[in-house]
Amino acid sequence: MNLSLEGKYAVVCGSTQGIGLAIAEELALSGAKCTLMARNKEALISAVHNLDIALRQQHGYLVADFSKPEEVKAAIEKHVVKNPVHILINNSGGPAAGPVTEAAEEAFLNAFNQHLICNHILAKAVVPSMKKEGYGRIINVISTSVKIPLKNLGVSNTIRGAVANWAKSMANELGQYNITVNNVLPGFTATQRLSSLIENIAKRGNTVVDIVEKNMIEEVPMKRFGDASEIAAVAAFLASPAASYVNGTSIPVDGGRTGSI
Repeated sequence: MNLSLEGKYAVVCGSTQGIGLAIAEELALSGAKCTLMARNKEALISAVHNLDIALRQQHGYLVADFSKPEEVKAAIEKHVVKNPVHILINNSGGPAAGPVTEAAEEAFLNAFNQHLICNHILAKAVVPSMKKEGYGRIINVISTSVKIPLKNLGVSNTIRGAVANWAKSMANELGQYNITVNNVLPGFTATQRLSSLIENIAKRGNTVVDIVEKNMIEEVPMKRFGDASEIAAVAAFLASPAASYVNGTSIPVDGGRTGSI
């Protein structure tokens, strides 16, 4: 099985912490040259410094705020002028928790821009390079909510579903160029995002964090939260030559929690 990414160039979004950083670390270990993209320059520099360079890769970074699509557009368009891109990891922090009936209209618009619009800007910018190179992997980190909506995540459920359908449409159009488009759907993963969600649930339910955490773990057949590295491993496989015929899929990495096939 060919899992090597030696000679491949990747752009990894939201990659200074959590799942995004874990994916960048895994891609680098597999030999890819990674360009990290996020809004915090200092955090980007630190993350890049810690990436594996066993195969003498040179890693880099792009500074852009995903709440400002124009910044993302300027950064990626400047990058692709001088650099090929074989792998794009679309990953951005999820919208705030809360019931859909209490969500402000602006929350949907902001989340739509941060996720779908920025994903689209990035994909459009890198697809010409992927076509030229004859190799492309677009991997979107979304949520298991595209299978079954999650409680108290009304805005996120809505926008994640839109991203999944966008990705499937793109997969249908780009497959002929050896460019695959797939979605990784993390379940409960031990990140700052999950900690914030647990705190929000506890506050709204007037209970303690430990009880909320215990109840969430009980929903998972494996009886534990996932580790970001476990999500990254699936993303790295999808980015590899071995996954050349996997296209247009949404793969839950959730310890079996999602109640659908």
